[in-house]
Amino acid sequence: MSLIELKKEIKELAAKKRATLLARYFKARPGGYAEGDIFAGLTVPASRTVAKKNKNLSFSEIEALLKSKIHEERLIALLILVDKFKKSDDKEKKKIFNFYLANTKHINNWDLVDLSSGKIVGEYLLEKPHCTTTLQGLAFEGAELLYSLAKSANLWERRIAIISTSSFIKNNDYTKTLEVSKVLLNDKHDLIHKAVGWMLREVGKKSEKDLESFLKMSYKQMPRTMLRYAIEKFPEEKRLSYLHSTI
Repeated sequence: MSLIELKKEIKELAAKKRATLLARYFKARPGGYAEGDIFAGLTVPASRTVAKKNKNLSFSEIEALLKSKIHEERLIALLILVDKFKKSDDKEKKKIFNFYLANTKHINNWDLVDLSSGKIVGEYLLEKPHCTTTLQGLAFEGAELLYSLAKSANLWERRIAIISTSSFIKNNDYTKTLEVSKVLLNDKHDLIHKAVGWMLREVGKKSEKDLESFLKMSYKQMPRTMLRYAIEKFPEEKRLSYLHSTI
């Protein structure tokens, strides 16, 4: 299927009422964190189906799709990249990884980040722990890149930093998540509070000991939402002890 045919299919699947609901849900209204984002109204399963049918799109076509003003077109581009990354050799994976980092301005909503960053940025850094990445004229070795992204003025790059650590958590490496969480501990945005809390909760599922060691040093300064997400799976008594600062 060509890019023209893909866009035609998206138009055929578009649903105006759902698009309005999605724009509200993803805060695309004036003053929202995704102000100006345009939705066609596709469900995520529908976007996945379109991505699967177009998995052989050329890299230049994927790039054009990622630069689209339409949210679902950017999502489909990222889903195709995730699929390509899984099946690529080292050279192609590096190309996709670098392309992803060069285009973060188009990965500009939380679902776009959450469905792609761990599977591209996280997986690459996990596989290549000593790789050198150049970003904005600075060179970073391995996961050091994540600590730099966590300090970005760009909300989505900060979210990419923490969500990318999900790949390390799955491989029983919690240090990246805990270190990035430290950087983001005083972040002002609730989307970061939720993302950090989520990743900390994932650490806790694998190692409650590691999560508690982190919490005991920092839970009193954590934003409330971050803390609630992090301790969600704790037994009720322990969860309330953290919430009431009686640990």
